[in-house]
Amino acid sequence: MMVQNGENGRAAKRKIDEDLMEDAEAVNLAADWADISQGLRKDLGHQLHSQWIKPIQLGGFDKETGTLDLYLPTEFSANWVNDRFHDRLQLAWKIMRSEVRKVRVQVHPGRRQLHELRLDGGRRAANDGGDASALAMAAGTIGDAGFTSSVGLDPSLTFAAFVTGETNVLACNAAQRMAATEQPQFSPLYLKAATGQGKTHLLHAIGHAYLSSHPRARIFYCSAERFMVEFVQALKSNQTIEFKARLRSFDLLLVDDIQFIIGKASAQEELLYTIDALLAEGKRLVFAADRAPQALDGVEPRLLSRLSMGLVADIQAADIELRRKILESKLTRFAPLAVPDDVVDFLARTITRNVRELVGGLNKLIAYAQLTGQEVSLQLAEEQLTDILSANRRRITIDEIQRTVCQFYRIDRAEMSSKRRARAVVRPRQVAMYLAKVLTPRSYPEIGRKFGGRDHSTVIHAVRLIEDLRQRDADMDGDVRSLLRQLES
Repeated sequence: MMVQNGENGRAAKRKIDEDLMEDAEAVNLAADWADISQGLRKDLGHQLHSQWIKPIQLGGFDKETGTLDLYLPTEFSANWVNDRFHDRLQLAWKIMRSEVRKVRVQVHPGRRQLHELRLDGGRRAANDGGDASALAMAAGTIGDAGFTSSVGLDPSLTFAAFVTGETNVLACNAAQRMAATEQPQFSPLYLKAATGQGKTHLLHAIGHAYLSSHPRARIFYCSAERFMVEFVQALKSNQTIEFKARLRSFDLLLVDDIQFIIGKASAQEELLYTIDALLAEGKRLVFAADRAPQALDGVEPRLLSRLSMGLVADIQAADIELRRKILESKLTRFAPLAVPDDVVDFLARTITRNVRELVGGLNKLIAYAQLTGQEVSLQLAEEQLTDILSANRRRITIDEIQRTVCQFYRIDRAEMSSKRRARAVVRPRQVAMYLAKVLTPRSYPEIGRKFGGRDHSTVIHAVRLIEDLRQRDADMDGDVRSLLRQLES
């Protein structure tokens, strides 16, 4: 009996050891996939990566054959990735892990019906597998309970998570109005913003809020590129009538990156007819692009007029105050990890190209600190974010600051170095010193020399004074904000 118990104990221990080894292998594979996915994102761009690479899930790895399985939710997406990215995926895995000799991209065994959509009393609309006319990326089932799924909408991209400031408040308010219970005064809504400034976030937020206030609503979210792919597939399979019927059954249409539909005459025509049909029925439409409708070259004039007939809401590049607010909102997720104010200020001042890079830089810095056990500091930020910082760094000179401040306050450029003590020139000079310290890496003595050879203590006094005035004087704070926007644009 004791022998048997001993054998059972050893068997149990072996099983535990095997499970631990499998867990460790899964963690290593996941880490490798994170690196590969990040590399593909840089190579392919955000749009293609989000559409086709990001949905991939790791499957099993057979060490004997060296075969790694990668899963996608539908036949269509698996075929698409196999046709266009299989060789690149396989090469990336071979470089990352020499034991991986073959990569198989296939449908997840348990998800073959993921995007089925039932319309009109149970008639099955094809998913985006074999029947490519199914456009319902945000599809679920429609029955007695109504439309309940929001597949395709990122659960983290809500209005509650969207930080507003002067540069995006109009677009955010318009988006909330589009999702409200009452009928909006405008449709379509056209969101215009450069890459990474929040237009896709607002599209997802509209979808979530609309589902919340209209639980039985049918929502379709896609990119213009995906729209074209599905439309072409419908043409090839002679299912355009079914394609159109399903597309026009939605209550809310959300189309991202509409600039990619440029030059596709047949797809433009179908989108035009869809817009007309949905608007005639009082449906809601939202489009997003990186340029204004008038700047979309190659767009059929009638479609151009439809895109601009509602409200065009522009999202400007986030100013330094909004960037700081965004960072502070993200930091609540990392409590109790301490991130010093000077680090937040440094990131807000230096990562200026777009919000996505700003948040990505913060995430990278915190992840590195957590994994290495180091404290977050200004030195660590400068060391670990060199690639992001170098891409964002536009060298602002003290001469440029002085010129801009003089134009703003309408004083002569010579006053920056003069000895005059009149308030009309002293305050602008102090503002210029403050901006020189905030926007350039120059030391106090170096800044003093650029202002007529003044002592470093004079510069320190000016910086502290303007900081204090910004807290107490709304007009001074407004002046500084305006100057920061001009210098950083």
